[in-house]
Amino acid sequence: MNALRRLCAKADRFTTGIILSVILGLVVPCSGVVAEGFGILTNAAIVLLFYLYGVKLSRESVIAGLLNWRLQSMVFFFTFIFFPIVIPLLQPLFEPLVGTALYMGLIYVACLPSTVQSSIAFTSVAGGNVPAAVCSASVSSLLGVFLTPMLVGFLFSHSGASSAQVGVDTILKICYQILLPFILGQLSQRWLRQWVLEHKTLIGWNDQTTIWLVIYTSFSSATVCGYWEQLAPMHLMSLICVCSVILGFTYATTYLSSMLLGFCREDRITIVFCGSKKSLAVGAPMMLAIFGTLDNNLLLPLMIFHQVQLMTCAQLARRWHLQGADSGGY
Repeated sequence: MNALRRLCAKADRFTTGIILSVILGLVVPCSGVVAEGFGILTNAAIVLLFYLYGVKLSRESVIAGLLNWRLQSMVFFFTFIFFPIVIPLLQPLFEPLVGTALYMGLIYVACLPSTVQSSIAFTSVAGGNVPAAVCSASVSSLLGVFLTPMLVGFLFSHSGASSAQVGVDTILKICYQILLPFILGQLSQRWLRQWVLEHKTLIGWNDQTTIWLVIYTSFSSATVCGYWEQLAPMHLMSLICVCSVILGFTYATTYLSSMLLGFCREDRITIVFCGSKKSLAVGAPMMLAIFGTLDNNLLLPLMIFHQVQLMTCAQLARRWHLQGADSGGY
């Protein structure tokens, strides 16, 4: 259980940082020249984030994981097909509870790739197929660079939203802000990968600090513009409940479908954790690239969904860890 304790401690640090970023954005918002400076700093941090991600990702692990094509197909299906179909289908049911603007944020969440670090960590704690999890989560993030903008453009246009214009400019922005740094990181592996692996704590702080910067600048902008006076408290509470329901339904669907298709216990665990999660680390920078700004109606559902999935996955990982090899279900 030591791995689970370390993961929970890291999650607590991350959550504490998010809460502090939110409070600072509400109480001490930046504006004017200071806001412009934070914007430049945030963009630089995003570039560094994806550069270091490119340095860390092992090509060998991706190749090894891809050999398990059945599992990878399941994770791909739930990440980029199941979510983008189910959440828009549930819109007539849940939109009245959270409001149209916040539900568009849930549709944005549906378009995102899986998380990397937490998916692998939870899979390891629960006794799942870790090499396959490394591949699934990593490939999901790479595919998200291309698939997320296309899904956002398609779903938002069919939902009546006009703010998502995915054209050549958007693709180019994603390429130089996300894809190019990642490629440069891959090319730098020969010289830097060992150093990066030896300084995981420092790299982890960089990952989390980037998200804290994104959240602070976004909440600052919302405070200055008077966004919070317009947000109904009931919508916020309903959003937490809706995220919990969607995640519970996804956990049950991923687990039962993988069991019916004959996957072993280790692979079922991997499919649940990699196929049900959505990445805040990719989602926030991608929002800047696609929309050109941090929209709080999109960021707030992503933040809440992220926190709910961390808490529920921690409980699942703890339970499966205790069940061990005799686990037969939930």
